Amino acid sequence: MRPALLAVLLLSAAPALADAPAVTTRQVGSATLQNVPEIPHDVRAAVQRYQNYREATFRDWLPDGSMLISTRFGATNQLHRVAEPGGARTQLSFFDEPVADAVTIPGSDRFIITRDTGGDEWFQLYAMGLTGDPVALTEVGTRNGSPVFSKDGGLIAWSRATKGSADYAILTANPADPASRRVAYEGKGAIFPADISPDKSRLLIARGISNRETRLSVLDLATGKASELAFTAKPARYEAPRFTQDGRSIIVITDADSDFGRLVEIDLATGKRTVLTPDLKWDVEAFELSDGGRVLAYVVNEDGYSKLVVQDRITRRALPQPELPRGVLTGLKFSADGSKLAISLSTATSAGDVWVWDVDEGGLTRWTQSELGGLNPATLAEPRLIRFKSFDGLSVPAFVYRPTNAPEGTHTPVVMDIHGGPESQTRPGWNPGAQYMANVLGATVILPNVRGSEGYGKTYTNLDNGPKREDSVKDIGALLDWIAAQPDLDKDKVAVYGQSYGGYMSLAVMTHYADRLVGGVERYGISDFITFLTNTEAYRRDNRRAEYGDERDPKMRAVFERINPMANVGKITKPMLVMQGANDPRVPKSESDQVVARIRANGTDAWYVVFADEGHGFLKKPNNDLRRETETVFLRELFDAGKTAQ
Repeated sequence: MRPALLAVLLLSAAPALADAPAVTTRQVGSATLQNVPEIPHDVRAAVQRYQNYREATFRDWLPDGSMLISTRFGATNQLHRVAEPGGARTQLSFFDEPVADAVTIPGSDRFIITRDTGGDEWFQLYAMGLTGDPVALTEVGTRNGSPVFSKDGGLIAWSRATKGSADYAILTANPADPASRRVAYEGKGAIFPADISPDKSRLLIARGISNRETRLSVLDLATGKASELAFTAKPARYEAPRFTQDGRSIIVITDADSDFGRLVEIDLATGKRTVLTPDLKWDVEAFELSDGGRVLAYVVNEDGYSKLVVQDRITRRALPQPELPRGVLTGLKFSADGSKLAISLSTATSAGDVWVWDVDEGGLTRWTQSELGGLNPATLAEPRLIRFKSFDGLSVPAFVYRPTNAPEGTHTPVVMDIHGGPESQTRPGWNPGAQYMANVLGATVILPNVRGSEGYGKTYTNLDNGPKREDSVKDIGALLDWIAAQPDLDKDKVAVYGQSYGGYMSLAVMTHYADRLVGGVERYGISDFITFLTNTEAYRRDNRRAEYGDERDPKMRAVFERINPMANVGKITKPMLVMQGANDPRVPKSESDQVVARIRANGTDAWYVVFADEGHGFLKKPNNDLRRETETVFLRELFDAGKTAQ
């Protein structure tokens, strides 16, 4: 063992100190680094090989048959146009900040883009075209999103939140005239427009009660009166609802009366439901209808992999199916005339590209060919899907990335990477971090979908709600047992790693299982549910209370006081790396500040990195590069690899 690592581990095992260890601070770009040593050149070089990839994500069609995609040439994702299969990517937006989304205005060669500032998520909408300056549709200091259009493109509706308020409003405008902006409806809670009726008289509104429950209403745009659809009163999710061509029904993904999300057509007058998809034991994750409603495309999440199905909506007859790579969907939309379907997806060994399926001829054409930055796909790991039994017999799925260059019989270190959400799902799409840690650090990376994850039915998703929160932490205890039983894994060199809710999981796992870990990494994680719910932005607070529990309820508050990492931080006896965006509106920087200070006060080493120009996630390439470099040095120290990055 290296002397430096030995000193760190001896310090970690010591009793709490009266004085916190000394803190060294330095600045790199926008980042403030505490206790982080200089990054060796070999680490920088290794990181770049895995960070120089590009991906293409489909955003929308343009009227001339070309498409809008997001991709990166410099530091951030920007909007580009691709005119034909294999055509050049012509950059259209040139912001310092990444473009989050883009939607074409129907019947126009103009489009609406969404972007924020420094990751603060106070999104603004801009109208722009292939040339000329963007024109702001929204007001600075507000949060705007979910733009939808009338079929003729003459009306746009979007949601708006304001500082300090939990209630959203719906605004409308003529996208060609920003001065026509008006408040169409003042709602309660987190509402957003889902669709405009074909005759432009009504607006379909969704209200997110929680990540498990949605209510739908129909707003009369002339009177400003909204009527809740009675059939949504029973708790269920209603995702991506939209009007049918005649405006009398809606098509929506819902888990009402089912453990899984199904595609259902619902008559608005009678509430009669017609299920459009077969009896699947997986969720429908997305769908699209061609213009006129003749062709239906929907995507099923089968154990994390996206499966596309295309059929005649009326006869249910299957059409010739696109033969796509096995991966995860990132975009899906028919062209305006319904003749083509754009599909973007990523795989475990490709960063993301766009294909187009011809509806009439059934042919599939690849439109983009993204680079892996010099990586050889043959050397990348294909994740293996495993399942392990938890403390109560629950079967928990996980994806395992094994180093492709590990000699037979090698006992590798392990990184357990826990996703956020908590209702999210780790899926086998492009994951440069897992590939990097496997093939450069030589670690086996395990990404579990602990109870509470999406993709396995709402019963599974609800297993960690409220007072049951720590049952998901026990799932990681069971994973540690599984690791100890594997002949090719080193149970004495296991680290935990997570972001957002996965950051909470990383902290919680460190308080429960520090004796079985060498250390942990967490990015912008919840360290105290009470302070988190108090300080997260008002526009999302009630939604998070519905998931985690309400800190104002004495019984739930007592649960939080028992399970909070801050209440158990004395049990964290191994080194931790914490990273945070200063502008994070979801998990405020104070959550990281307080846990780092407490870890250090207990005499345990804590590295801390704060990016001044990031929010909930690191979206600028230089920042992500530095993040990966810091993780490398930290994990390499913990694993005592005894070799430089390769």
